[in-house]
Amino acid sequence: MGIREDHSRFRDIVRGRIKQNFKKYVTHGEMIGKRENDYVKIPIPSIEVPKFKYGPKQSGGVGQGQGQSGDAVEGEQQPGQGQAGDTPGEHMLEADVTLEELADILGEELELPRIQPKGHKSVESRATKYTGRSPVGPDSLRHFKSSYKEALKRNLAAGTYNPKDPIIVPIKRDMRYRSFRNSVKPQANAVVIYMMDVSGSMGDEQKEIVRLESFWINTWLRRNYKGLETRFIIHDAAAKEVDEKTFFSTSESGGTLISSAYKLCKKIVDEEYPLNEWNIYPFHFSDGDNWSGEDTRLCVKLLKEYFLPNVNMFGYGQVESKYGSGQFLKDLEKSFPEDDRLVISRIENRDKIVQSIKDFLGGGR
Repeated sequence: MGIREDHSRFRDIVRGRIKQNFKKYVTHGEMIGKRENDYVKIPIPSIEVPKFKYGPKQSGGVGQGQGQSGDAVEGEQQPGQGQAGDTPGEHMLEADVTLEELADILGEELELPRIQPKGHKSVESRATKYTGRSPVGPDSLRHFKSSYKEALKRNLAAGTYNPKDPIIVPIKRDMRYRSFRNSVKPQANAVVIYMMDVSGSMGDEQKEIVRLESFWINTWLRRNYKGLETRFIIHDAAAKEVDEKTFFSTSESGGTLISSAYKLCKKIVDEEYPLNEWNIYPFHFSDGDNWSGEDTRLCVKLLKEYFLPNVNMFGYGQVESKYGSGQFLKDLEKSFPEDDRLVISRIENRDKIVQSIKDFLGGGR
């Protein structure tokens, strides 16, 4: 019990440190590169690692006996290196934190409402549930309490039960085994489709902002859905699907046709994610440059006629770039002045990431 209490107290300390430095973790992402399955390693400063401390009765052993600070093993003084400092070193500890814990902290800090998946968008999953007792079954499912009750009832019925010597020995016909049935449960699934403009005006800093946002968006959506799939599309004048590593490392040049990404996204949904079975979250990140007003009108048409009626929400994040005009965001605001299914977020720099995450996820859709 003491070990569990200590572990729980330590988890509370770690959680407090993460909340205390929450904005730093969101905007600098020390832990994003240290993901292992469902865990993330987070560097936590200023936590004393528990250690044994010997009392005054201890003597002998390593580190005991005569000697001065700085003495070498062979008794020969060794010169030090560098200048003396006047500040203590910072102790760093890497703590394993589950993505669920991170999502809960994210929700608390940004006051995010829990998502209510669309009722008709679910797939069925089969679950095994033990619901009763059976007179036959494998020994591994034998239920002692039920078997004992059967033996007791048999003894009482036969008049052989002696309260002063209550020895009950179950026989074969007394044995009872746990029985189970397969039940079908709805399981909400979701797919997140990230689209990003990778033309020359989207530099490394802009991609890093997108990388950080996508990590936290994924973390929150995974907390709300049992099954979450992620797809990645990059585009300049043409669009293609890529893996996550390519998504955040590719740099292209040339013109920008945003509609190419929207068309490919629509194709992926039509072919692989039936609208009546999936919660769908497309996110598009760009610096707002598009090749022409005609292509922008095509994007608006796709949003109005296909995406907004069918997806949970469509997120557009415009990342500031000194080379981008930012016109696409203005065109979307003009075309969809009051439609909350389209969430538009302006991301001027890293410091705006937290607000942008709240823009996207704060509607509980």
